Amino acid sequence: MIKIENLSKAYGSKQVLKNVNISFEKGKVYGIVGENGSGKTTFFKCIAGLERYSGNVSSDFDNLKNHTGFLQTEPFYFSKITGREFIQLLCSARGKQAIATDQRNIFDLPLDQYASTYSTGMKKKLALTAILMQTNECFVLDEPFNGVDIHSNIIITDIIRKLKELNKTIIISSHIFATLNDTCDEIHLLKEGVFVKKVCREEFGILEQEMKDFTIGNKIDKLMLT
Repeated sequence: MIKIENLSKAYGSKQVLKNVNISFEKGKVYGIVGENGSGKTTFFKCIAGLERYSGNVSSDFDNLKNHTGFLQTEPFYFSKITGREFIQLLCSARGKQAIATDQRNIFDLPLDQYASTYSTGMKKKLALTAILMQTNECFVLDEPFNGVDIHSNIIITDIIRKLKELNKTIIISSHIFATLNDTCDEIHLLKEGVFVKKVCREEFGILEQEMKDFTIGNKIDKLMLT
């Protein structure tokens, strides 16, 4: 379990997260939704140990960071590192060997090509492959479906289901509500740095409609399309 208590984060005078309290259990998939700027990515970085914060993040592990696979919205790659070398690097960071890399290359990536030359979707699929090969216990996936082709979206959905079956903890964000509906046990709405709503599976449709009503409103009418 991951337990977060009074988590706050500010950048200068801008308060991004405000006394967040939430917990995540093993064997469940949690969706985090909210408008751009609501604090989702900062929240993920705090869990992954990439940001300093006030409050407490506790888990079943001595160091949660060493058991968390964090997929960033836009993974970064050094200019002269191949896909294969990137996987080896991330596995080495966990003290593991990159075993059967070609066999486990289910996205058919050009592993001997420089990763910096990959398309946006290919970069994301490479980063996902690497954190899966690390054999982490917790996965924090920031927009895993964004910029990825439909075929790969289907594969990623099944990967998330398999991780749940393996009793991992999975936390994801997505602007594509259908992907959350296909994978999540709970969805939490983050607004201006605070979780304002928790929704279980049977109420996903209600939350989707509420978000559409709030986001769209009468904006389409204002376009005066003819």
